[in-house]
Amino acid sequence: MKHTFSLAAVLLAYTASAHAACLTDTQAQDMATQYAARQPAVNPEGLTEEDGRCSRAKFNALLEKSMGTPVGYKAGLTNPAVQKRFNYDKPVWGKLYPGMVLADGAVVDAAFGARPLFEADMLVRVRSASINQAKTPMDVLQAIDQVIPFIELPDLMVQAPPKLNGPAINAINVGARLGVAGKPIAVPATRAERYAMLDGLRDMVVVLSDDAGAELGKGKGSDILDHPLNAVVWLAQALAQEGLAMQPGQLISLGSFSPLLPPKAGLKVRVTYSGLAGAQPVSVQFK
Repeated sequence: MKHTFSLAAVLLAYTASAHAACLTDTQAQDMATQYAARQPAVNPEGLTEEDGRCSRAKFNALLEKSMGTPVGYKAGLTNPAVQKRFNYDKPVWGKLYPGMVLADGAVVDAAFGARPLFEADMLVRVRSASINQAKTPMDVLQAIDQVIPFIELPDLMVQAPPKLNGPAINAINVGARLGVAGKPIAVPATRAERYAMLDGLRDMVVVLSDDAGAELGKGKGSDILDHPLNAVVWLAQALAQEGLAMQPGQLISLGSFSPLLPPKAGLKVRVTYSGLAGAQPVSVQFK
């Protein structure tokens, strides 16, 4: 009987250790310290979806202390190709903080993070809190006032990025670090013009290229959840589940239209949005 009890205790201990819970306060602080130092943090591993959300909340609280009130949100893993890379079948979200969004043409250190990458992306700016009830891309369009070309500069920030999965990406605030915003496109006033913009967003061809014009990556608007504004529909529902909501003036990053690529010193990249009326290229240079 004593032997049976001991075996049960061993099995219970093994089960507990095999399941990693929400990051402890100490682990979250260590991650925030490494993030600030641009040094790789320990991978969060074995997290459930709830663990990932809980860990992100702890990390966000620490980032807010050092960086200020969030200026928006980013939807991640909204492109099936990126989901496949991280072996996860649904989007995730993180928060954007002051100082993260740079001006078009910014010159950025190639080592801007511990595990720096760049990708073609897009921002929208919230006009109305009605965005939180959006069910369709048109609902979203009616609740925003700008569509903004954007090169995101995420940082996977951990020692072993290939081991990241959905909950772990949640835990690291979806790798939010920096991004470069181009010239905003105003949302048109008339219904017909708005339908034309919706079609343009869905059908646009997004090309990431270097300064010599060589193509580095390519995608379509519809690569993000069949329509890029569906990322906002998803985000509204995901935030509501955690008692959060988008606010007027906030910026929302929609996700990647291209592969995630590592920067190199001396490289200048730009993104074009062919088929989207009024869209100007956006660029960044790495030093």
